[in-house]
Amino acid sequence: MIKELINEDSVEINAEVKNWREAVQKSGLILEKCGKVEHRYTEAMVENVEHAGPYIVIAPGIAMPHARSEQGVKEIGISLLLLKTPVNFGNPENDPVKIVVALSAKDSSSHLDTLAELMELLGDKTFVSMADKPLAKQDLINYIHHKKFSRSFEI
Repeated sequence: MIKELINEDSVEINAEVKNWREAVQKSGLILEKCGKVEHRYTEAMVENVEHAGPYIVIAPGIAMPHARSEQGVKEIGISLLLLKTPVNFGNPENDPVKIVVALSAKDSSSHLDTLAELMELLGDKTFVSMADKPLAKQDLINYIHHKKFSRSFEI
C-alpha cells in the first residue's frame, strides 16, 4: 500500500524550513498538491501541535503530523519530507527532526495496513540513514518501492 502512495509528487528532499510550523505546513502542502486533502487539513495539523505539543515526534529525528479525517481528508495519502537542516519541535528526547511524514486517512481503519508499513519503514535504519546523505529523490523512491514489507494489520 505504501508503495502506491510514495511517488515523485509525494516526496521532497532537501526541503528548507525555518521551524516546525513550516515543516508541518510543507508536508501538508504536498498532500494538498497530490489531491489527498483540503487546505484546512494542513491547518489542522499545525493546530494539533500548537494545542497538544510535539507528540507527533514519534522517534529520534522523525515527526508524523496528522489530523482527523473530518478535517479535510479526501483520500488516504502520505507525504515524505526530508529536511535539509533539522528543526526542533520541542521534544527534547527526539529533536531535532530531519524526516517529516504527513499522513491523511479517510476513516479510522482503512489506513492501518499503510500505517503498519510506514512504521516498518521508519524503523528501517537504512532508510532513516538515507536522510543524512546527499540523495536523489528517485533513489529514495526506488528504495521504498523495492523494500519487502512484512507487517500487515488485521482487524
